[in-house]
Amino acid sequence: MTDDTPLVVIIDDDEMVTRSLDSLFRSVGMRTVVHGSAQAILQSGWPAGAGCMVVDIRMPQIGGLEFQAILQARGDHVPIVFMTGHGDIPMTVQAMKAGAVDFLAKPFRDQDMLDAVGAALARDRARRETEAGSQDLQARYERLTARERQVIALVCSGLMNKQVAGELGIQEITVKLHRSSVMRKMGTRSLADLVRCWEALVREGLATPA
Repeated sequence: MTDDTPLVVIIDDDEMVTRSLDSLFRSVGMRTVVHGSAQAILQSGWPAGAGCMVVDIRMPQIGGLEFQAILQARGDHVPIVFMTGHGDIPMTVQAMKAGAVDFLAKPFRDQDMLDAVGAALARDRARRETEAGSQDLQARYERLTARERQVIALVCSGLMNKQVAGELGIQEITVKLHRSSVMRKMGTRSLADLVRCWEALVREGLATPA
């Protein structure tokens, strides 16, 4: 296994369950970290690269739903698959509304658990790719000068070069030079590409519309 191998964190106070899940996930090539309680993992430090969690809903001290709320409060979005031997509809609805991937009643089939974990890992990959893209876009935007940021905002608001020049009190040829520099630094080949980048920056709160 390598650091790129999916890491599944298993949290359950039933040792028989954790041993069974540990064996199941490792049999299909996944890495695992096992904890007997939510409190234990919060105290021991977060496992780097966790792809998803399989968490029992009813545990001593900190239950599954409370643990989910703690993660959300600190901005951690690791996908969770809940499992329980005592689940009910309100609990299931609460967990799913809070972003859980699935809610499996014990005893569950191995394949149902593998399917749920597969969906959770896919969600985590998608989130990481989105975050990586956002960080790259932010890095490119930060390379722009203050004037270039003014230009991209005005150009992407729909103004022509002449109008941008009038707004900024500069020559039209200067706008064209700034625009060319913006296109190069942002890695875009067309105005449509530039507008898409700009809209993403605004949507993520990284830039302010003109």
